[in-house]
Amino acid sequence: MMRIALYLLTNLAVVVVASITLSLLGVNSYFAASGSGLDLTSLLIFSAVFGFAGSLISLFISKPMAKWSARVKIIDQPTDQRERWLLDTVKELSDKAGIKMPEVGIFPAQQSNAFATGWNRNDALVAVSQGLLTRFRPEEIRAVLAHEIGHVANGDMVTLSLIQGVVNTFVIFAARVVGYLVDSFMRRSDGSGGLGFGYYIVVFIAEIVFGIAASAIVMWFSRFREYRADEAGAELADRNSMIAALQRLKSEYEVPNQMPDTLVAFGINSGFKQGLKAMFSSHPPLDDRIRALQKQ
Repeated sequence: MMRIALYLLTNLAVVVVASITLSLLGVNSYFAASGSGLDLTSLLIFSAVFGFAGSLISLFISKPMAKWSARVKIIDQPTDQRERWLLDTVKELSDKAGIKMPEVGIFPAQQSNAFATGWNRNDALVAVSQGLLTRFRPEEIRAVLAHEIGHVANGDMVTLSLIQGVVNTFVIFAARVVGYLVDSFMRRSDGSGGLGFGYYIVVFIAEIVFGIAASAIVMWFSRFREYRADEAGAELADRNSMIAALQRLKSEYEVPNQMPDTLVAFGINSGFKQGLKAMFSSHPPLDDRIRALQKQ
């Protein structure tokens, strides 16, 4: 119930922010006042406001949402030697990367997993699963932490949010242009004015089609940034340890039902996907990541 409420509140926030922004920009409609067609400038502004509003709001609330959804326990004061080592290691790696130390947390999952999130490189969160801390060797945990800090230092969360905003803008803009053109062609013979029902149907279908294509572009960028984070992990920690951590993950993926498809952080869910599935995966296959590190 809480998740549904948060989803609805997020969407309401997008609508409110976008509406206020459009009002301040003086954009009331993207149809020409004379009724002669689309006002492409107004449509572009409309598309950009709604396209970026969702991605940026999601970025700004990403850290509290991650804490809540993964039930992350933030380590403010270490209660044992392991937590002390975790804080010290993150501090060392973040200093080496030239960023402010992120918040550090542990979440109660038995799968080996980790993630980093936050709206900027100096206000981030790095969290690791209980399972990873239990089964990985210290040097492998350090490599995983270096990978996640690499994401933060590279500004990957901001970069992907901006890319998402751009593709959202394209989807909204292109779908409405296609919808208007198709609707105009369908109504050309009867000379009726205004928009027909076909406009809304075509816009709906076009947004789905363009949205799928746009998702493939965003996922390509995400996979590219994973290679960059692996390189950062190898530089901040140790290349052999980074490779060993990926190989250990691979061995866990090979155990049936060990790693569920819902995990998409360091414990990627795309280890063996091929074809179209691989196009929509946020992470490259583990074998490809290992080979990339071995070649450097």
